[in-house]
Amino acid sequence: MALAGRTAMWWARLRSPCPAVVPLCYPPWLPVGPVAWERLYSSRGQEKLDMSMYPVESIRNFSIIAHVDHGKSTLADRLLEITGTIAKTDHNKQVLDKLQVERERGITVKAQSASLFYNHDGVNYLLNLIDTPGHVDFSYEVSRSLSACQGVILVVDANEGIQAQTVANFYLAFEAQLAIIPVINKIDLKNADPERVEKQIEKLFDIPIDECVRISAKQGTNVEKVLQKVIEKIPPPQCNTTDPLKALVFDSTFDHYRGVIANVALFGGEIQQGHKIVSAHTKKRYEVNEVGILTPNEQPTHKLYAGQVGYVIAGMKEVTEAQIGDTLFLYKQPVEPLPGFKSAKPMVFAGMYPIDQTEYNNLKSALERLTLNDSSVTVHRDSSLALGAGWRLGFLGLLHMEVFNQRLEQEYNMSVILTAPTVPYKAILSSAKLIKEYGKAEITIINPAQFPDKLSVSEYLEPTVLGTIVTPHEYIGKIIALCQDCRAVQKDMLYIDEHRIMLKYLFPLNEIVVDFYDTLKSLSSGYASFDYEDAGYQAADLIKMDILLNGNPVEELAMIIHHDKAHATGKFLCERLKDAIPRQLFEIAIQAAIGKKIIARETLKAYRKNVVAKCYGGDITRRMKLLKRQAEGKKLMRKIGNVEVPRDAFIRVLKRQTDK
Repeated sequence: MALAGRTAMWWARLRSPCPAVVPLCYPPWLPVGPVAWERLYSSRGQEKLDMSMYPVESIRNFSIIAHVDHGKSTLADRLLEITGTIAKTDHNKQVLDKLQVERERGITVKAQSASLFYNHDGVNYLLNLIDTPGHVDFSYEVSRSLSACQGVILVVDANEGIQAQTVANFYLAFEAQLAIIPVINKIDLKNADPERVEKQIEKLFDIPIDECVRISAKQGTNVEKVLQKVIEKIPPPQCNTTDPLKALVFDSTFDHYRGVIANVALFGGEIQQGHKIVSAHTKKRYEVNEVGILTPNEQPTHKLYAGQVGYVIAGMKEVTEAQIGDTLFLYKQPVEPLPGFKSAKPMVFAGMYPIDQTEYNNLKSALERLTLNDSSVTVHRDSSLALGAGWRLGFLGLLHMEVFNQRLEQEYNMSVILTAPTVPYKAILSSAKLIKEYGKAEITIINPAQFPDKLSVSEYLEPTVLGTIVTPHEYIGKIIALCQDCRAVQKDMLYIDEHRIMLKYLFPLNEIVVDFYDTLKSLSSGYASFDYEDAGYQAADLIKMDILLNGNPVEELAMIIHHDKAHATGKFLCERLKDAIPRQLFEIAIQAAIGKKIIARETLKAYRKNVVAKCYGGDITRRMKLLKRQAEGKKLMRKIGNVEVPRDAFIRVLKRQTDK
């Protein structure tokens, strides 16, 4: 049977009203994959919604913000259930956390939006909810989400109280002049103390106690009251459907079959299928193929109107075409572009290289698609003598780096070599030759290989951050000692209540980037929390330290470090490398060096065969001859032998605490 005839019969069966004859698998003769078929199959009979019944006055756009693990995603699940957006089952856990890495780690990495329909006092409301991450490394996701909102739900754990990231997120919302609804979650816990938390909120944020809503998101207690507060307290968006189209792209994803899917917030006008739109950033013109809302799955609509949040598919095939913060407008109806977003400032840099150079182009494609979805990552081309062509990537923190690497492996099946993380230093040059070469007197160093010699530099600068630590008072001594060990300077100390203290310290960024957070958690039995913000640069006595294996430098482990910590760090790294590198048939000398000077050394002994086992007595010269021959063989092997550091060892080696 011809392809067209067989496909027509299959579609006839698909459209059949009798579910018994509807096929559950895709027709094997079609030149599309099963995923594409599933999309076609699941889209049948999906009615397009009419969004004109929700005027601007009945729209509320809000985000849920909180510290890590205070119950944002659980509250989002209950709100979706109450509004009938998803069916009420026992399996509704982290419904909006769609990434595999989010479900495995139990944290939100990517802000996710969903549209809820809710009837209050006989009026139908459209509530656009955005669930945000809580970890400090993903605060850029939070600030982006707030740009599409008019209010926030600030969730605080009734057991743990206000934490560092709670304070940071509150000020993000406060500076954006958003309405704030304080919600105290987990009141069902045995040790919950909502009265204490209410006093903390009143003291720190100046929000009256009677405005706090006590809930248990897990059990659904009092959650309906949160929706009522959203409608009463959060104002509708200030925009008009009669204005020309002005849509802000606040997020985007890449689909292999439909191209770029842009999440947009409409600040004016309306958009529908067939409209010709223009990107303010690229000046390219597109035709809209589909518009819709997220419920949380994609639900096509006839139109999207001013004040609403949804998605647009417009045939953007290149990942660079949908810039986060871009403004979309109708062709021949230009508008003033929206201010967009302040670009994310990378705090940690690491080199990324393919394990096999033949995978370079595949990794390049995967990086482009993943950075579309995570625009806070900066990418620069780089190359290494040992590892070949690769990239220097900038991340917002170490967790951000680990999650990005995990997403590369899970979503794109890409295994990579990641070098040791480093922070961006600066050097003020004194050499006229170097100033002419770089074209400026102050240069930024993101790769230790670019570190200029001390003779040609008048001053080195290191980045600093203003860190906020919230801790129970019984751990204060250990935490102050930890901060002093990290060369931090105390700026402020405030008692939140009789049990909790908020400390503010000025930290050098390189002291906290690898494992400060882990050490802080272990010293405080998990009760202390930490958040930081950029605080500029300060002068520092910096040097470059190389790690040598049998006299050969390991480029990936070279680091820029403060002079006072060089000897201790060099000794520590050599000891950790001794544990991380597998033993060979020849001896390995592991050394830390500053220039030509060796400051630390460890020796990894060789595997040895007992060559004298067959000598039962006899002349000693026979024994010495066998041992000498073995030593010569080991010496030759050491000359030609190649030592490889396992790729998972780089971060493990840099952790200060030994793995238990």
